[in-house]
Amino acid sequence: MRLTSFTDYGLRMLMRMAGAPDRGFSTAELAAEFGLSRHHLTKIIQKLARAGYVTTRRGGGGGAMLSRPASDIRLGQVIRLLEDDQPLVECFAGPGGDCTIDGHCRLKNRLRTAEAAFLADLDRSTLADIALRPGLRLEEVPA
Repeated sequence: MRLTSFTDYGLRMLMRMAGAPDRGFSTAELAAEFGLSRHHLTKIIQKLARAGYVTTRRGGGGGAMLSRPASDIRLGQVIRLLEDDQPLVECFAGPGGDCTIDGHCRLKNRLRTAEAAFLADLDRSTLADIALRPGLRLEEVPA
């Protein structure tokens, strides 16, 4: 399974916030740190905020921060949220997607099972399990 960059950056932002849970991160700061446009980053933060994973405040001392403990955030749940409009394969989209062998395909069920197993495995881990150490910047993370 391949995750979209939207999900990848969403997870990275959450990891960063989990490493400093009492601190607000500005969109400008996170965008510079990730080498991402502020516009794209803002869309990710808004989706995470609507789902209750982060809280945002404007002005001095504001920014985005976790709205609940990292130990309460399951990775599978975050991925489901951020990938909600990205089907694994075309035939998972809408009613049958664009598939000429729909109804005769035995691959579809196996892919659904594999996707469910992938997410179930990630549900066993929390954001706290993968959080960046406090004070560590992304460029300092070993490859």
